[in-house]
Amino acid sequence: MDLDAYTFLHRPSWDRLDYLATRRKKLSGTESDELVRLYRLTSQQLARLQSRSADAELVAGLSAVLTRARGRVLSARTDTLAEILRFVTHRFPAALYRSRRWWLSVAAAFIGASAALGAWVANSESARRHLGLDTDTDRLTKPGGEFETYYYEHPHDAFAAQVWTNNAAVAAVALFMGVLILPAVYALAMNALNVGVSAGLMADAGRLDAFFTYILPHGMLELTAIFVAGGAGVKLGWTLIDPGRESRPQALARQGRATAVIALGLVGVLLVSGFLEGFVTPSELPDAVRIGIGALAEIGFLAYVFGLGRRAVLEEETAAAREHMSGNSAVRNPEAVAGVVGSTLVATARK
Repeated sequence: MDLDAYTFLHRPSWDRLDYLATRRKKLSGTESDELVRLYRLTSQQLARLQSRSADAELVAGLSAVLTRARGRVLSARTDTLAEILRFVTHRFPAALYRSRRWWLSVAAAFIGASAALGAWVANSESARRHLGLDTDTDRLTKPGGEFETYYYEHPHDAFAAQVWTNNAAVAAVALFMGVLILPAVYALAMNALNVGVSAGLMADAGRLDAFFTYILPHGMLELTAIFVAGGAGVKLGWTLIDPGRESRPQALARQGRATAVIALGLVGVLLVSGFLEGFVTPSELPDAVRIGIGALAEIGFLAYVFGLGRRAVLEEETAAAREHMSGNSAVRNPEAVAGVVGSTLVATARK
């Protein structure tokens, strides 16, 4: 290893670390992350230089930089409000956007299975018999029946809390049991079965319009949250099977962190859907207004993912590319190349 060239290449990142360590202003969330990352990287580089018997002054200077950085890392105080804002505007939407192919696939499979099952139940007595459904379903499907009273027989606030708790439990199973894949798939399948059977029975009774009137105001956002949980959970399980270029523990740890971010963010999403189910779905507002409110919530969530989430991912990729380019600036800059070559020739002459 050419120590002069190595030092020249990494000097900008060492200077940046020293700047962050000695800066008097409070660091932002991004700068704090950068400080920790550069501290770890520089520690590895110092160990590498020491193993190559590098110049004592260089080692001492770099050790001093690390000492200052360590003090800043240990004494850093995070701005809670800023971190919450960053989570909402960057980390959560970015995690949703990165996993979009997984949860969109789950959504397509869920909707397709529910629709097929609903059509089968609506048009086949044998289907209802095979599923163990009662032949007399009037109690469930008639106007004012159990399907409708479920939404307004309890106080709105208590019902909203119950719905939130139940949906959070389903999402948690889909997310964190997804590492085993089958439990997550089973939880999604049971939900698809419930939706399909309910739709089929209401369609058989000629009341499919009532089904959608009561499902859509909250169901669009609620089911999307379940799809996200299922997709993220299955992705976590697939990472265990196929870790890619990383080692299995590294890949699982990385995806586990992303899953935890999604789990925390979904708490808020399910809270909104629980509010819709507890207060909007059973309200006396016109059907079109209730469905419109649910549609606005769903459109807002999708815009959040594919607008804010996409932009956050692009910003991270741009920052990573810029960092990579700066780390290889000596290769692209003719003057820098000349400097590296010159230092190599001097080192050779000294030998």
